[in-house]
Amino acid sequence: MELLSVLLEIGGNIGHGLAGIGAGVAAIAAGMGIGRIGGSALEAMARQPEATGDLRANMIVAAALIEGVALFAVIVCLLVTFS
Repeated sequence: MELLSVLLEIGGNIGHGLAGIGAGVAAIAAGMGIGRIGGSALEAMARQPEATGDLRANMIVAAALIEGVALFAVIVCLLVTFS
């Protein structure tokens, strides 16, 4: 019984550490995704300046969706860490 409680404690500590790593990975991946969206939108605007308004609107919506998913992932990781 004592060994089981020690193993559960170690597993919990590893889970907390991995949750922190998961939060960092989610933030980095979101930054990379938003960067790619911005770069692609700027390239498209350079090719077709008349479509700038539509491209900008679509870029902002896509970036907001990615940011929302990243925020959700970070919150879940923080809840696992501090629970």
